[in-house]
Amino acid sequence: MFLTLILNLELFLTMQNSLSNSHVSGENNILPMRPASKVMQLDRLGSLHQSRLSFMRTLVRRMVAENWQISAPVFDLDEQGFGKVVYQIQARYGVFSFVVFSHYLDPECRNDRVIADQWDLTMALCEGTIDSDQLSFLQNNVPKQEAGRVDSRVLVLSRANRSARTFEYVVDELSNGRQPNIDVIAEVGYLYRTTAAYGSGKLGMADWEKVWTKHRDFARPFAAEMFTCYLLRHFSIKQAEFLASKRDPQSAVEIEEDLKRYIGIGNSTGLGMAPFLINHPLLINQWIEMRETALARVVKQSELGITAGIVDQLAESVSRVIKHLGEIITEDERQSQVNTKVGEELHMLRLWLVDQRSDLSNHVSWEALTQFAEDNWHVETQEVINTLLIELYPELVDDLEERMWVDESYEIAPEMSVADFIVSIESKYDWALTIDFSKHEASGIFWYRSEEKMEPRLGHTGVDNGMDKEMPLGIARRVRDCYDQLCQYDNDNPGKNIAHFIVKNPTYNGIVARIQTMSQSFYGDIRENLVHKDVLPINLLRCKLSFFGVSKFDPRSRLWVRNTMFQGAPLVDDFGKPFSDNWHFPIKPAFSGD
Repeated sequence: MFLTLILNLELFLTMQNSLSNSHVSGENNILPMRPASKVMQLDRLGSLHQSRLSFMRTLVRRMVAENWQISAPVFDLDEQGFGKVVYQIQARYGVFSFVVFSHYLDPECRNDRVIADQWDLTMALCEGTIDSDQLSFLQNNVPKQEAGRVDSRVLVLSRANRSARTFEYVVDELSNGRQPNIDVIAEVGYLYRTTAAYGSGKLGMADWEKVWTKHRDFARPFAAEMFTCYLLRHFSIKQAEFLASKRDPQSAVEIEEDLKRYIGIGNSTGLGMAPFLINHPLLINQWIEMRETALARVVKQSELGITAGIVDQLAESVSRVIKHLGEIITEDERQSQVNTKVGEELHMLRLWLVDQRSDLSNHVSWEALTQFAEDNWHVETQEVINTLLIELYPELVDDLEERMWVDESYEIAPEMSVADFIVSIESKYDWALTIDFSKHEASGIFWYRSEEKMEPRLGHTGVDNGMDKEMPLGIARRVRDCYDQLCQYDNDNPGKNIAHFIVKNPTYNGIVARIQTMSQSFYGDIRENLVHKDVLPINLLRCKLSFFGVSKFDPRSRLWVRNTMFQGAPLVDDFGKPFSDNWHFPIKPAFSGD
């Protein structure tokens, strides 16, 4: 332990000298964007945290600023909390309805996996108001989820299960006139957890084109899905308070507001989400580019000077993250060790910030800080720092939230010569060409889609059946194969263009279109062999979830992760009131007497 302290002190002093001696770089009109070779590594993508551009954050800012009105014209629950509730939402541009069906669920049937066919709650977000006929239709289909069918008036379909550890406990405490113990709430973080939120045309629902063209309130990626989860959180609190009042009308109390804000929604995410990042490289490129643009703007701005107020704000945020990480409960040894290490490294950063606060004469740029972190600290510490830096300058960042969507069309340039295309691959996909796919471990797994639930699964090459049903997610291997075929074709047919190659090799049409399209983008393709036997799909999940805006990652295996949504977020009653967007990295609220 003593040696560790000495080493930490030495590193702190190194940091002190390194950052204090840095100088402002010369004026540069080009933003200091990090290269794709660094950003698109899978371990880094799996270390991302939510930011101001994450979809939950932007949705909440919009709802609060625009003062969305949310009422419950139908609240038809029995004394056990079963029945239906209809919420009506008056957003800025339109009216929507959110329908919740609460069911009795045998404890033996409670299952968070996608194979489940029964849930405590099933829900639908719909356009407009709902009449009795539509409500009856929804009641016959929404509880069936994938086994049912809905129409294009439905934007999102979802389901959720109660937390066995917290829901009944909270209801019991409230019914007896007591507030739930904050430590019990903190251990879980939610009353319900959702296992799916379907949208974008699945099961007959409105497709994305309809949503973004007709419903401006949700014309951002996954805005409707995130709103569904937000209203689930709202309902979970209302249902718990309702049940408490039914059990003991004389003694029951409502949850204190700060505790309400601390209650989030749980989420279980598995392999079903992983292919999205691979199949939507243009969209992922846009998300990453906007986040990197935000970071680059902030780094560039710091060259003009860093005020004491900014240093104080960063120090306060660092302290918050340290506490947040310390409150995460996970049985995953690797994640627990990472959380501890990140907390220790952030503690060193906090010490330096406190010292720096006393003397700002030696200007320090955020570029120097991020470079020091990259050279000395864990990749997750690096990305936490990047997130916090983005948080410091909302005026430089928030306009980017309107640029998180892009047209996902792929085009082939048929006139391009095969020789030039080969050079393009060697330049853009050099990382893929370095992988030796002749080794068994390089193609040790394959992705396939389960016939039962139409969800992605992983199989072991040469062991499991289903190779003939393999999903084309091994982009690096497909690029390598295409490159080899192109080289052979160019050798046999010099001077030909891509059109000639495609005519002779039509099976390569898709990968050629992808390579040509993505060659025009800065980010997009994940620079990893996604069919290697040791690949960690959980990093794919974490990357996407970070853009959703979740917190408190709790890996349950290399294939799925639990996390918390909207913990710390404002309540419906907070809409239209003064708002400080500071609920990132949620921590336990402090109460009088604590």
